[in-house]
Amino acid sequence: MAERFEPAEFKARVDTVLGEFLAAEAEQLRAIDQALEPVAEQLRAAAGHGKRLRAAFCYWGWRAAGQPDSEPLVRAAASMELVHAAAMVHDDLIDDSPLRHNLPTAHVALRTAVTGRPRARAAARCLAMLVGDHLMALAGQLFATSGLPAAYLARARPVWADLARELIAGECLEILSTGTDPDPRVSLKVVRYKTAKYTVEQPLLIGALLAGGTARLRAGLSAYGLPLGEAFQLRDDLLGLFGEPGRTGKASLDDIRGRRPTALLAAAWRAARPAQREHLAGVLGRRDLTEDHLRDVRELMTALKAPDEVEDMIASRVRDAVGRLDALDLPHPARHALTEHARLATDRHR
Repeated sequence: MAERFEPAEFKARVDTVLGEFLAAEAEQLRAIDQALEPVAEQLRAAAGHGKRLRAAFCYWGWRAAGQPDSEPLVRAAASMELVHAAAMVHDDLIDDSPLRHNLPTAHVALRTAVTGRPRARAAARCLAMLVGDHLMALAGQLFATSGLPAAYLARARPVWADLARELIAGECLEILSTGTDPDPRVSLKVVRYKTAKYTVEQPLLIGALLAGGTARLRAGLSAYGLPLGEAFQLRDDLLGLFGEPGRTGKASLDDIRGRRPTALLAAAWRAARPAQREHLAGVLGRRDLTEDHLRDVRELMTALKAPDEVEDMIASRVRDAVGRLDALDLPHPARHALTEHARLATDRHR
């Protein structure tokens, strides 16, 4: 890759790696039995979208340590996107979300494979769970076979263990706190462990460790990555309720229907008067929600200035993240890329 900052060029490289890797794996499944075709297709399609931010953060963690561009590193970085694909299949399953990227989610798409069977809906959900499990296993396989020296890979292994543990912990915390009274402290912990760490901080650390980066560099990247990852998820929470489904590719009612412990909901709950809380509580978790309910919740949250509070949280975290780069002696391309990625990760509509 040239020294100039070209997100689209990097994305194309990662897309190529993922496309070829998952197509080969899908063929392996089909070779076992043609009945696995629907599963193979969902596996192949699972990582077909996205800006490849997680791969980019891994790449720039490597470059921040002074290492040059490397095709094996791009392959290792692409494995971060398989972690994300696995997490999204599982997340959609847990939340019973019907859409992602304006397409049926895996557990919905797989219903056609079991139409007419006993307990077809449950069978489709089981298939989707196994697709997500396999994607996580494939992430490790792609990383291990990236072509980087074994000694480099060994340096990053502890962070891989942290990533898996903390991602699962965040998802479990969200499930355990769903349906309870919204709590800002709990919401931010879910944000941190479910999304922020595996989206920004841990890919950066993996890249830096692969490159042999110093402890000082890794501490600085962590200080940049954690607030930025939190800002990323806070933006996602806002888009989940206030974004346009045609642009986000997801249903706007999902967070309300699931009564998820988002920071946005916690901010509204904290600011609400008793009558407003009662009104909000009467909507949260309902399965028969309509666009009228969505409009009412949006109007109430706007009146309570909850979106403004979350916007302030995003802006302060982005400023904190970018400011942390000043203390690091980074190569110019890495400094420029990480500054730009702070904008790309949080100034978005989907």
